Amino acid sequence: MRCPFCHFDDSKVIDSRTKSNGTVIRRRRMCSSCGKRFTTKEVMEEPPLLVIKADQSREPFDRSKLKKGIMMACTKRPISAEIIDEITNKIEQSLRERALDEIESHEIGRHVMNHLKRLDQVAYVRFASVYRNFQDKEEFLSELKEL
Repeated sequence: MRCPFCHFDDSKVIDSRTKSNGTVIRRRRMCSSCGKRFTTKEVMEEPPLLVIKADQSREPFDRSKLKKGIMMACTKRPISAEIIDEITNKIEQSLRERALDEIESHEIGRHVMNHLKRLDQVAYVRFASVYRNFQDKEEFLSELKEL
């Protein structure tokens, strides 16, 4: 591993720790030339996962897009960033455990709704209104009555 300080190409590992359920390894290294220490991270490569959109186009799964959608629904709600990360992790893990190359976007939305329904009803309704694309107040009221 190249030293970020002197750019020497050799270093030795002095400490390793796993993070994120074993998918990330944090390594503490020391440069063999200048002796300075630095940290590297090894991240396990996940197989590509494609999302099938409503128009049947496909795009790579984007964890940040999933998290952003959850965060939007939880805006100004008493839900911490850690909980949002936890939900995002659970959904992504659930999708990847299926061992499929492709997943339909509505299935991802259904996962999010299931988590939000148990967590916060306001966040759930916010997400549902976008996910289900309510066209009038009757559809919206019908969803509220189910809660």
